[in-house]
Amino acid sequence: MKAMILAAGRGERMRPLTLARPKPLLDVGGQPLIDHHLRALAGAGCTQVIVNLSWLGEQIRAALGDGSRSGVEIRYSDEGPQPLETGGGIFRALPLLGPAPFLVLNGDVWSDYRYAQLRDRPGIGDLAHLVLVPNPPHNPHGDFVLENGRMLDGLPGERFTFSGIGVYRPEIFDGCRDGVFKLAPLLRAAARAGRVSAEVYRGDWLDIGTPERLAELDRRLRGA
Repeated sequence: MKAMILAAGRGERMRPLTLARPKPLLDVGGQPLIDHHLRALAGAGCTQVIVNLSWLGEQIRAALGDGSRSGVEIRYSDEGPQPLETGGGIFRALPLLGPAPFLVLNGDVWSDYRYAQLRDRPGIGDLAHLVLVPNPPHNPHGDFVLENGRMLDGLPGERFTFSGIGVYRPEIFDGCRDGVFKLAPLLRAAARAGRVSAEVYRGDWLDIGTPERLAELDRRLRGA
């Protein structure tokens, strides 16, 4: 399975740390955040990785090169000076990702989730499989309703937070055009059609959205 790391965002919530350095290259536990992702993906057998670039993207390209240092083969999807958001970024990279289901990982999360268990996802007939987590303090109301392993939209039920980890079929982007757009509306439409499965992961996960959370993770990893 190919994988994509979303790394094109401006990291505005992380300023001033991201004024001169892109968020994926911020140090955590003694190495850039994106190196943790690459090592985990390589260990799961995802050795072909696409990284999208926009804000200070050339620094990421210079730091990672072809990926051989991390045990993967990296190809880059350039978005220019304007990041294309989650949906637009993945859509731009579809020619690199190919026709099979692919894993997408937000570059600004950290988790010990084992990506190898996603190889058979999504199931037949589904367009996506999402990894959800219990709602953290900064997102108390959650993102999506989950019931019996299916993601629901517009219906009552227990809500969970999207972890930033998902597997998608390229067909979920049918009808889309190159440009700036979010992934969430596509997921909600697919959920209404009954074509999104999901799971809740209750292990270690952190959305590194602020300097404080980055410092918290850094302390944990250095302590470990």
